[in-house]
Amino acid sequence: MAVKQTPPEKMMFQLTLRRRGISDQAVLRTMEEIPREAFVEEGDRADAYRDSALGIACGQTISQPFVVAYMTEQLQLQKSHRVLEIGTGSGYQAAILSRLAARVLTIERFRTLAETARIRLERLGCDNVEVMLGDGFDLPPGINQFDRIMVTAAMEQIPESLIERLEPGGILIAPVGPHHGTQTLMRLVKTDTGIERKELVDVRFVPALPGVAREL
Repeated sequence: MAVKQTPPEKMMFQLTLRRRGISDQAVLRTMEEIPREAFVEEGDRADAYRDSALGIACGQTISQPFVVAYMTEQLQLQKSHRVLEIGTGSGYQAAILSRLAARVLTIERFRTLAETARIRLERLGCDNVEVMLGDGFDLPPGINQFDRIMVTAAMEQIPESLIERLEPGGILIAPVGPHHGTQTLMRLVKTDTGIERKELVDVRFVPALPGVAREL
């Protein structure tokens, strides 16, 4: 039986993640298994495994592989966790999270992105992911608490209402800073005595905006 060969660009993709310090084997394995080319625009598929962000519909982006892997690693996910993602985008990050957690709720303000991501995730069998069209700054009251929260768009500050959605011992990670410029990836942990905050690395994300987009 013929052995399926790994394309050179995907081998380099895996090597780059390791060289840049990603060491969580579950994260590395998941990054290898999820086909990134299924989440980029058709014209960008040749560059799907390049370590850079790529444009998608509605003026948004799919984050560079290292940032996806790094943010995922920082969440310290367990198979029992419920995860909230603010900013579905292409659906790629939600697909990664789906392999490492019990349930994922991902919220997107652009209808086009939400519908496209839902189709992609269903095709990949990510049946533990719910894609919701909504406002990440104003979550419906019926949504429960989460063990982990990931924000994939730049917030000038993290709303207290989002921190309140964390379970005790929960972790939230988000890019915080000006919408147009460089942000700092922040990691918040809810402890018995309050919220521990840690600055991680500088990043650049598209802005997180309130409300559901009227168009697109």
